[in-house]
Amino acid sequence: MPGLENKKVVVTGGGTGIGEACALILAQAGADVVVGGRRQEPLEKVAAKAEGKIDYHVIDVADRDSVAAFFKAANEKLGQIDILVHCAGINCRDRSMEVVSPEDWDRLMTVNATGAFNCMQAVLPQMRERQDGLIINICSISGLRAALLGGVAYNASKFAMTALGTTVAQEEKDRGIRVSTIYPGEVETPILDERPVPVSKEHRAKILQPEDVAAAVLMISQLPPRAHVQDLTIKPTTAAFV
Repeated sequence: MPGLENKKVVVTGGGTGIGEACALILAQAGADVVVGGRRQEPLEKVAAKAEGKIDYHVIDVADRDSVAAFFKAANEKLGQIDILVHCAGINCRDRSMEVVSPEDWDRLMTVNATGAFNCMQAVLPQMRERQDGLIINICSISGLRAALLGGVAYNASKFAMTALGTTVAQEEKDRGIRVSTIYPGEVETPILDERPVPVSKEHRAKILQPEDVAAAVLMISQLPPRAHVQDLTIKPTTAAFV
């Protein structure tokens, strides 16, 4: 597979977990990367691991002014954005319809669904102008299977993200823009800390690791413009797909 030399990449949710792993593997493949997240300290640590190939800027994907400022800074640092890898996402602890709060519902829908919309809307104009670009949305298997584990708000927000990616891929295909949605199963990331029941070390060791998802992102990023991965599901080997 070819490297990503001269490719300019933005990774949102890049301070920890899947976003961090994506930023590092893409930088190792030769891309220039800007990572974004809500907290500056984790972003600084990610950038320090990449020997100058990763820059950073804070972003709150739910805040359109913050999104605009982030993409303005990223364009100034990179010159253009060839690839957007959108990894930002959250869950809450109280997940069933019986106990979820309206505030948590609004927060999850705003970050997970509207946040993806905000970032895609910010980057698409330049991709349309160039007739080229790749957007990879890190969704969740909860965007395909509405299981109780994810919870009502998380599942709804991820189904919205699925529909967003599918629709925009259809709209933009004739402009040379590809939108790929990746649906990971359980991954060992900080989002597990929001589980209602604590996750054991043994379970964490058996599920996907962030670098597994990042490897899929790298594969999609290295494909030629003629090849489009619409949807990709990746899950722990021991997990059922039901």
